[in-house]
Amino acid sequence: MELSLHYLLMANHSMLQKLVLSKTKELGLTSGQPKVLDYLQDNDGAMQKDIAQGCHIEPSSLSTILNGMEKAGLIERKTPGENRRTTCIYLTDEGRARCTELNEIFASAEQQALDGLSPAARHAVRALLAQIYNNLQSGERK
Repeated sequence: MELSLHYLLMANHSMLQKLVLSKTKELGLTSGQPKVLDYLQDNDGAMQKDIAQGCHIEPSSLSTILNGMEKAGLIERKTPGENRRTTCIYLTDEGRARCTELNEIFASAEQQALDGLSPAARHAVRALLAQIYNNLQSGERK
């Protein structure tokens, strides 16, 4: 029996997420926080709407995640200049430290997921998943 693409993608996502979340829970992070930290390490000072879009999270859910992260001292909100309607989200030193730990967890999970694949196969997997992502993302914009 051949498994469908949607099943394989969902099952792999679920298994990878369980693996990562079991490790990030030990860091005191809730389920939505790792992807926000991951986003912010490349986009420190981003606006909330950009984080929501970049992490594929509903803005209302992101508000809850950010409130918890601020309470935990992982992020801080700042208003740039005099425009009080714009708030940017920045990593704190504690948030950056968690990012370092997260990167190790992500690398370990990726290593486990790709175990036994040649470098060429690893590259092919990334390329194919990137193409699938781009296809689905362009479908959202239509």
